Amino acid sequence: MSIAEAAQDGRRYEIVDGRLLITGPQPPAHHAAVIALMVQLKHACPPDLMVAVGSVPFRPTPSTTLRPDLLVCRRTAPVTEPPLLAVEVLSPTTRTTDVVLKRALYEQHHVPHYWLLDPTTQELTILDLTPTGYTCQAVLQAEETYKTTHPFPLTLTPNSLTS
Repeated sequence: MSIAEAAQDGRRYEIVDGRLLITGPQPPAHHAAVIALMVQLKHACPPDLMVAVGSVPFRPTPSTTLRPDLLVCRRTAPVTEPPLLAVEVLSPTTRTTDVVLKRALYEQHHVPHYWLLDPTTQELTILDLTPTGYTCQAVLQAEETYKTTHPFPLTLTPNSLTS
């Protein structure tokens, strides 16, 4: 079975330093949050950028292939260049991977913006890359609103993404 065929089974297949990382099917709240954020990002996305949902892998090295829940990248850029934004939606089975491993990998491979959305607690964490690593710009709860200009102007409210 190829990776493309395997992706049809509801699991996410990623490769980290040559090791296969498999994430099982996610709960409905996870999918609903991904779709809600995708819609907001797509409405605000300029034409030279693209919003992708799990279908576009980020391949920073030949031995690493990452599939964030959502990413924003340039339409003309090869997928080996860092996306402008990677987003992971947390679930009980992915929390440690997303908060620890993937944060370190995105930081190591110079992804300028990393967001973590927790649909269970209605919390959105906004991280921006600095010369010393990711710096937390905001942790939004439920009805709190945050206006960002990165990767493009957008207003975010966690409960609008998770209800």
